[in-house]
Amino acid sequence: MMFVAGDIRLRALEPEDLEWLYRIENDEHVWKWGNANVPYSRYALKKYIAESCHDIYADGQMRLAVVSRDEGTVVGCVDLMNFSPRHLRAEVGILIFPDYQGRGYGVEVLRMLMAYAREHLCLHLLYAVVSERNARARRAFEKAGFVLSGILADWLREGKDKYVSACLYCCRW
Repeated sequence: MMFVAGDIRLRALEPEDLEWLYRIENDEHVWKWGNANVPYSRYALKKYIAESCHDIYADGQMRLAVVSRDEGTVVGCVDLMNFSPRHLRAEVGILIFPDYQGRGYGVEVLRMLMAYAREHLCLHLLYAVVSERNARARRAFEKAGFVLSGILADWLREGKDKYVSACLYCCRW
């Protein structure tokens, strides 16, 4: 599967993605933005890539690589997860690697994903849970057309006894 718009394209994961996937899944600095708190083995990730159907209805989730059209370099990834076929909604997670942030890739990816979710997956709603402290991500979701729909108090743990609220962003059509 491949989608192209502007400076990027989205594609399904390939076996050669194993190393960058291993790095991000085991990066404790990335864990604070999501729900992960355990490392993944190369074997588990290799199996995930090989066994994924790349179909949200079959897998319940979908991860796509974000690739720069100019360089052909993977610059990040985007996930649809917590998919509900009953309610026709999915959660969005996006990671643009630090060296490629600030170039508008995030907004472009979100817009592509919104169009795909609406036109091909027939979803009614996409949502994202974003740390209130992650101003860059919040701006990207807002610029892409997501609406701040609520605040989740003390939603994310950032330290032993430290919690931060999260912003719930939704996009529906």
